[in-house]
Amino acid sequence: MRSLLKCKQLSNLGLLSLLLLSSFVTVGCSGSPTQQSNVQSSTSDKEWPSFGRDFTNQRLSPLTQINQQNVKDLKLAWQFKSGVVASFQATPIVTGGVMYVALPFNHVVALDAKTGKELWRYKHERRTNWKMCCGPANRGVAVSDGKVFIGTVDARLIALDAKSGEKIWDIDVADDTALTEKTSSLSQADAKSHKEAYGGTGVGIAMAPVVYHGKVIVGITGVGYGLHIDQPTANAPLGAVVGVDGRYGRPGFLAAYDIASGKRIWTFDTIPTQGWEGVFAETTSDGISLNRDVAAEKANMVNNKDAWRFGGGSAWSTPAIDTKTNTLFFGTGNPSPQMNDISRPGDNLYTVSLVALDTETGQLKWHYQQVPHDVWGYDLASPPVLFDYKKDGKAIAAVGQASKTGWYYVNDRTTGKLLMKSDAFVPQKNLFAKASKEGTVLYPGILGGSNWSPSALDEHNQTSFVAGIHAPIKYTLVEEAAADGKPAVRYASSEPTKDPRWGVISAINLATGKMRWQVKTEQPLMGGLLATQSGLLFMGEGSGNFNAYNSNTGDLLWQSKVDAGVNAPPITYEIDSVQYVAVAAGGNAIFGYNAGDNIVVYALGK
Repeated sequence: MRSLLKCKQLSNLGLLSLLLLSSFVTVGCSGSPTQQSNVQSSTSDKEWPSFGRDFTNQRLSPLTQINQQNVKDLKLAWQFKSGVVASFQATPIVTGGVMYVALPFNHVVALDAKTGKELWRYKHERRTNWKMCCGPANRGVAVSDGKVFIGTVDARLIALDAKSGEKIWDIDVADDTALTEKTSSLSQADAKSHKEAYGGTGVGIAMAPVVYHGKVIVGITGVGYGLHIDQPTANAPLGAVVGVDGRYGRPGFLAAYDIASGKRIWTFDTIPTQGWEGVFAETTSDGISLNRDVAAEKANMVNNKDAWRFGGGSAWSTPAIDTKTNTLFFGTGNPSPQMNDISRPGDNLYTVSLVALDTETGQLKWHYQQVPHDVWGYDLASPPVLFDYKKDGKAIAAVGQASKTGWYYVNDRTTGKLLMKSDAFVPQKNLFAKASKEGTVLYPGILGGSNWSPSALDEHNQTSFVAGIHAPIKYTLVEEAAADGKPAVRYASSEPTKDPRWGVISAINLATGKMRWQVKTEQPLMGGLLATQSGLLFMGEGSGNFNAYNSNTGDLLWQSKVDAGVNAPPITYEIDSVQYVAVAAGGNAIFGYNAGDNIVVYALGK
C-alpha cells in the first residue's frame, strides 16, 4: 500500500510517527528533472572502480540504459552464492570485466562480472586469539596497479594479485593491546551483567581502502566501540551498548601505505597528544546546547591528563579525495569510553568530526566537530561526499555528510566552515539530553539518523539522497558507591525502546535544506544508495526487498525480492553494451535481518 502526503505533513513529527509501518509513504515535492547525458561514456564511466565509484563518493552513475520507463523490465541476470553466511556490507568493485567482492570475515572472491563465474578466491586466516571487536563485516576492497587491497577484522592490510588472488604482502596495521570491557564490570543488580557480550572495544578494520598517488589509505575501527550485550534477535535488533568508566581503547588513526611494499608512509592519529581537550564548547557550532557540566569536566582534568591515550575516534568510512588540492576527507568515531565521560573531560578532539588531511603527508588541514564531548554514540559513520555547492549564484567546493544526529551537513572544503545544515530528515526528540538513572529516551540515538549507509548525490540538481533510521533509544546511568571492599561502579548504557522504528529515504534540496520528498520503509534502512543520471535511485531493505525509485519524486518503479536482507550499497556497470545493477545481500545481525551469502545482479530482460 502506498499513500501520498505533502512535504509539510511529513515534517510534522507527530503525524510521521503515526504512519503505518507496513506502508511505503512517498512525498513528492517540486524539483527539477534529472539531466540525462548523451555523451559517450568513457571506460571508467562503465565500471565501478572504487568504493564511491570515484573519489567524490557521489555514487552517481552516468549510465542511462536502464531508465524510468524500462526499469520495470529488470530481471535477474545472475546470482552468486559465496558460502559465507553473515552480515554482508561490501560494495563490489568492477574493473576490467571482473567483479571483486570482500566477503564477511575478509575472504575475497573475483567473479566474471558478465556471468558470475568464480575466477579465484582468497581465504583469510585470522590471527589466533584476536578479539574481533565489531563483527565479521567488511565494507569492500580497493583495486589498483594489478592488486586487490583489503583491511581485515584482525587489523591487517593485505595485497592480493588481481589476476590470481595470491597474496603479495600482508602487514600488521595495529596491535591488539587495547583493553576490552567485561560484563563483570557491571552492577550485579543489573540484568545485563548476566548476559552474553558479543562485542567490545578493540581494534579492527571495516572500511574499504582507497588508493591514491601510489598509497593505500585505510583506518582502524572499534577503539571506542563499547560493550555490546545480548545477541540481537528479530524482536530486539540491538542489545545494550554499555560505556564502562575506565582505561579502555586507544586512539584511532588513518594511515597511508606504499602500494608496492606495504611500508607505512604517514599516520594521522584521531586523538592528538596535545590539545585533545579543546575549548570545552558548551554548544554545537550552530548554537545548540550540549548540556555539559563544564566546571565538573575541568575539575576532572587533574586526574585525567592522559585521557588521550584511550581516546577512541575510529575511522569507519572510506575517505573522499579532492584531486585538485590533494585533500582527503573522512569522519571519525565517538570518544572512548563510549557514552561515559568521567575519565575523558573536554571536547575529545578529533572525535565525531569531519577531518581534512593532506593526502601526501597526512597533515591536518582542518576539522569540524559535529558533537563535542559526545556521550550518545554520534560518530560520523556515513562517508563524506564532495560536490560543488551552489549558493548566491556561485559554486563553492564543498563536502557533505549525512549524520547520526539526523541533519545533513555541508562544509566548505577549503576552510571547514559550515555552509548549510539541512532540516532534520528523521524525527528528533530530547536531542543531546543526558543519560539518567530512570532512563532518558531520545532520538535519533546511537543507531542514527544515518548510520554507515553511504548517501548518493546528484550535483546537477543539488540533491542528496540519504538512507535514514528512526529508532528511539533509552540512555540509562548506573552509579554505585564503593562498598564492602568493592570499587565504585559507573557506566551508561543505551538500549532500543519498544516504540515503533522504521526507515526513511530522503531527497534533500541542498540549496534550501528542505526535503524534496521522503519515502518511509517498514524497517530501519542500513546499506546505502545508488543514483543514476537516468533518474533512478536504488536501495535495499532488511526484508529482502531491492527497490528502484524515481529519483525526482520517490515513486517506487520496480521491486525484487531476495532471500536475505539487502543491507549493502548497490552499484551499476556496463559490459558489452549491457548495463547491470548489482548488490550484496547477506543481512545485518545488529538489526536482526536475515543472513545470507548472495550477490545478485540484474539487467533488462530481452
